[in-house]
Amino acid sequence: MPCNLSAGRQEVCKESIGGIQGVYFINYVTGSFTKNVSGEVTAVPSGSVLYFYTLKGSSAYTETVTTSRDNGTTFFSQELILNLKKLTNEMTTQLKLMAYGRPQIIVWTNNGDALLVGEQLGADVTAGTISTGAALGDLYGYSVTFTGMEKLPAAFISGSTTANALGGLTANYSIVTGSAA
Repeated sequence: MPCNLSAGRQEVCKESIGGIQGVYFINYVTGSFTKNVSGEVTAVPSGSVLYFYTLKGSSAYTETVTTSRDNGTTFFSQELILNLKKLTNEMTTQLKLMAYGRPQIIVWTNNGDALLVGEQLGADVTAGTISTGAALGDLYGYSVTFTGMEKLPAAFISGSTTANALGGLTANYSIVTGSAA
């Protein structure tokens, strides 16, 4: 039976840290992501453009497993909350495009792992704010929630490290980085 367990797990060391150091957006592509026998992504669809956003602060990723015994279904709800500092016309335009589209997103953690969110169906903007804040210390920027619903959990990117999220990917893509403005 394919749903039987295949491995055990020991208690792990307390060496992990939380948080996200960046995300890569890929405009939704229907081409398949290449994976190794372990299920890790080894290549994005050829010619993909990855738009990199550096993060620092309170952005977070959470994946929730939803199972119904009555219906015999299981799916994985993926939620990415990004807090992007500083309002700009350029970023407001990009936010509009994010909301209109359904990008696939590579989430790069502070722990050095990278996960592919919205692999098959993409991720939708399901909430967001553009805020000036009220007090001097409040966020002057954007808070955006992306939600993906997938049949499988987010796949790890092969070879990712704290220094390079895309270390194990075949180089058939280009990366666009932005300015701090």
